[in-house]
Amino acid sequence: MSQLKTSWIGRTETHNDTLNVEQARFMQATIGHEPSLEPGDSLPLLWHWMYFLEARPLHELGRDGHPKKGAFLPPIGLPRRMWAGGRLKFYTDIPLGTQAQKRSTINEVVEKSGQSGSLCFVTVFHELFLDDGTLALTEEHDIVYREDPRPDAPATVPVAAPTNAQFSEVVAPSQVMLFRYSALTFNGHRIHYDVDYARDVEGYDGLVFHGPLTATLLIDLAKRTFGRSPENFSFKALAPLTGMDVFYIEGTQESNAIHLWARRHDGAKAMEARATF
Repeated sequence: MSQLKTSWIGRTETHNDTLNVEQARFMQATIGHEPSLEPGDSLPLLWHWMYFLEARPLHELGRDGHPKKGAFLPPIGLPRRMWAGGRLKFYTDIPLGTQAQKRSTINEVVEKSGQSGSLCFVTVFHELFLDDGTLALTEEHDIVYREDPRPDAPATVPVAAPTNAQFSEVVAPSQVMLFRYSALTFNGHRIHYDVDYARDVEGYDGLVFHGPLTATLLIDLAKRTFGRSPENFSFKALAPLTGMDVFYIEGTQESNAIHLWARRHDGAKAMEARATF
């Protein structure tokens, strides 16, 4: 692990893209809205995850559908990859139709041990610049790598979601929604569309709802509740949303912040988040 830290921390890559409006309209349809966005409109928060995508040939993919590690991300031997969370700062609106650049840097590689076995956390720092050089947002992106499920591993007891929600909305996932979001983000991770792989290899109860999509729904709820976009947003995945069960996005409001969470049908907290204004 020390060699990974030495050789991979500080590694950077840059991607340029045009933030086309058609992609954003497709996203509107994916989450149940009528496509209405026009060139020049502000890109909704966290929808930048649909751009700056990496396309690798099929022979360069791992068993899970992700690109094989060892190019930009370090060659960690653990087979399972998850989006663990992130922290974002927003500086200015991003107009649809503009050209932009994303610069990514590996900030941290940390090895840990948990109840399920060995873990490795990789934190990637992203900066998104508009075509005139203006910094639009920064993001710390936490990725966790894990072992395959072990039959002798102790069962994980999920954290219960709060019961004091001031506002709550139901989300009804569907296989079509998951397929569309995977397509929009060019995410080949098989846990989102291959139910046999999700169950038999990675040990989930069924298809897995995307963590980034959960975060996107939570920040949208925060914006609509407070009446304007937050300056900061953080989120952390706690338990998977699986099997197409309905779940709830909820929260409570403070003076200048909103505390948010996703509540599973069984009462467990799947994700927690905080937006500050």
